[in-house]
Amino acid sequence: MTNTQENQVSGATTGATIWLTGLPSAGKTTIAYELADRLRGEGHRAEVLDGDEIREFLSAGLGFSREDRHTNVQRIGFVAELLASHGVKALVPVIAPYADSRAAVRKRHQSEGTAYLEVHVATPVEVCSERDVKGLYAKQAAGEISGLTGVDDPYEAPESPDLRIESHQQTVRESASALHALLTERGLA
Repeated sequence: MTNTQENQVSGATTGATIWLTGLPSAGKTTIAYELADRLRGEGHRAEVLDGDEIREFLSAGLGFSREDRHTNVQRIGFVAELLASHGVKALVPVIAPYADSRAAVRKRHQSEGTAYLEVHVATPVEVCSERDVKGLYAKQAAGEISGLTGVDDPYEAPESPDLRIESHQQTVRESASALHALLTERGLA
C-alpha cells in the first residue's frame, strides 16, 4: 500500500466533530450538508447533527434560557463526540451562542482524544435577516418572538476558530471546499 493509499484509508476512518457556529440563517446547515455529501462521495462516514432536529428529538422540552441552551449544546456535543470516536465525521451546524458552552464541548473532545474543529460561519446579522430562512427575524421584528440570537439575545462569536467562513462572500460549494481543505490539512479527509 502506498503512502497516499494509507492516508486515504486513515482519513476515511478517522472521526472528527466539525462544529459550525453562527447566527440563525448564516448558512451553517447548508454548508454542513454540502460537505457531508462530498465526504460520503469520498468514502467517509458523515452525519449531520442538525440543531433543529436535535431540539425536536433529543432536547424536546428545553427552552431558550442560557441554562437550557447550554444543556442542549452539551447533549449535542456528547452525541457528536460519540459518533466521532467511532470514525464518523460529525458535522454540527448549531448556533451554540455562548463561548463557555462551546469550550466545554471542545474540552470533552480533548479529554477523549477526539478531533474537534470549530468553524465560525461569520455572516452579518443584516444578511441573515435578509435570508431569514425560518422567518425568525420577521417574527422578532413584529414582536411575535423574543430572545433571537444576535438580535435581542447575545451571540459570542469565536475569538479564534479553526476556520472562519464568510458565507455571504462565497458560494455554498466554495464554503464547503474551504472546510474540506482544512480537514485535508489536518489529516481528517
